[in-house]
Formats: sequence, structure tokens, C-alpha cells
Amino acid sequence: MRKGLSRPGERGVAKRAALPVLLLSALTGYAGPQAPARQDRDAEPFRISVDVALVVLQATVTDRRGGFVSNLGESNFGVYENGVAQSIRLFRNEDVPVTVGLVVDESSSMQSKLEEVSAAARSFARSSNPNDEMFVVNFNEKVRLGLPEAIRFTHNTVELVNAINTVPAGGQTALYDAIAKALGELQAGSRDKKVLIVVSDGGDNASKHNSLARVMTLAEESSAVIYTIGVFDQDDEDRNPAVLKRLAQSTGGEAFFPRQLSEVVPICEGIAQDIRHQYTIGYVPTNMARDGAYRGIRVRAEAQGHKLSVRTRTGYIAGNEAPAGGKGAK
Repeated sequence: MRKGLSRPGERGVAKRAALPVLLLSALTGYAGPQAPARQDRDAEPFRISVDVALVVLQATVTDRRGGFVSNLGESNFGVYENGVAQSIRLFRNEDVPVTVGLVVDESSSMQSKLEEVSAAARSFARSSNPNDEMFVVNFNEKVRLGLPEAIRFTHNTVELVNAINTVPAGGQTALYDAIAKALGELQAGSRDKKVLIVVSDGGDNASKHNSLARVMTLAEESSAVIYTIGVFDQDDEDRNPAVLKRLAQSTGGEAFFPRQLSEVVPICEGIAQDIRHQYTIGYVPTNMARDGAYRGIRVRAEAQGHKLSVRTRTGYIAGNEAPAGGKGAK
């Protein structure tokens, strides 16, 4: 393959319940005995009974220039599910630690790019919350965890870089199997907020256990926010930026398509900042049916009469079983 990258344009709850998919219990990391920072209510801390479900969202708010807007209160937000206004029951505006999975394509097309990807992982770790816990999933036609077996999660930059540089790049691309593996691995993390960062060309020619449809369902059932970085050559026949955009947009993340490989490091630093500037918003849906249906979500924010841009997941699946995400899952 020729060198050269693509152009942009493809872009406190005492108990927990077994709840529908993504209808997360009010996790202790979100609603503990202390009142949330910078919230509008001064009433006693939020409590939720064991048989009530919360939909928990991570929302990034930006102004017209794309800058973070980090000083809003609960009253600045409106939440709608399938067009019906919902009452916000949980609101937090603070940097909380996350469980982060780095999903790194190590197929043949990535051979000349892994050094820069390793540098990006190092920069991401340095820009993150020191209490974050991270892991690496490497993949070509095979999917493997990058960290040593004795280390499930780390915030050590050397361990993260070594986890990416485990084997030489080569082989085909099992992207869907890798993302499914990473979404499962997230649930072993102790942080309630979950994030995946996927670095790939978006193509898949080797997955044996998962399809795109299956991966999208898993993503919609989870609480994970997925960021994607499309690193590919313009003449790469396997590239599929549309897949990377779809994964990111549906989960409230963002897709990036750098012109130059050197842009990957600042992109990862920006993702770290994005994670640290998110609002946590929870609501009990007016429609409590556990029917396996997809529910669309829209969040709006206004300040002093100005509309702001809000990025969050576009919906969730109201499943019949315990959630794939969250510590309450069995």
C-alpha cells in the first residue's frame, strides 16, 4: 500500500437492580452519599429504589467555536426519549475516573503506523485522570489482550506502550471480534464510566464470531462511549470510515480521520480532554417497558438564550435482561 492518509469528512444508591440493557442502576460512582458537584438542587442526595431504572448518559457540550462548556447546571439541560421530555434525576459535572480500552489494529496495513499509535497512547495516558484504569486489545485476524496476564488494568505509560508493541504488525483484520472483546473486557473494570478508543482503518475481513450488526447491538446495549481514529492509506481497499463514524456517533463519541499520521497524538490528547469535560446525566424513562426496542435519545442545552451543541449517545436498547454494562451486571 502507498503511504499517505485519508482526508477528513468521513467524521448514591444503596442497592442495585437487574435492569434492562443500558438502563443502568444509579452506580455508586455516580450517585454516592455526597451531593454531586455543581448541580442545581440543594436537596438531599439522590436516592433510587431497587426497582427503578436509570438511563445514564455522558454528554459533551461545546459552543459555536467548538470549545468545551463546563459551567452549566441541571436546569440548562433538556432530555428527550423518542421525542418525549424526561425528568433529570441524576446530574454530575466533574471529572470522574474511567475504564478505558485501547483497541489497536495490528494488521499488515498498520505496520508503518504503530510507532505513532504507541506515542499517542503514551500522550493519552499522560493527559488522563490518574485514577483511570486502562487495557489494550490488539488484533489482526486474531484478537488478544496486550497487557501481561498478571496485569488486567494499568495507568502506567510504559506498560501501555509495551502492550501495543507486543508482536509485529501483519495479517488480516478482525475489527468486529476485537470491539466485541473490548466491550466485554470493559465490564471487568471497577470504574462506572466506560470508554473505548479504536484505532483502525474500519475494514473487517477476518472476524469469525461477530458481524457489524452484532457489534452495533452490543454497543447500544452497553454504556460505553466509543471514539474512533481512522488511520489508513487512501488506496486501501479495506478501509471503511463509515463503520468508524457509525460506532462513534451512536455511542456519543467522535470519529477522527487525520490527514497526517502526526495528528494521531494530538487527537488522543483531545479525546482525553473530552472525557474529562463530560456531564453525567441520568433519567428514569417514562416508558418503562422492557421490550427490546430501540429508544432514541436527544439532549439539548441552553445558556443565556444561546443554544449549545451536545454530543451524547443517540439511543439505547431497552432489553429484557441485566445490562451488558455497569457493575450491577451478572
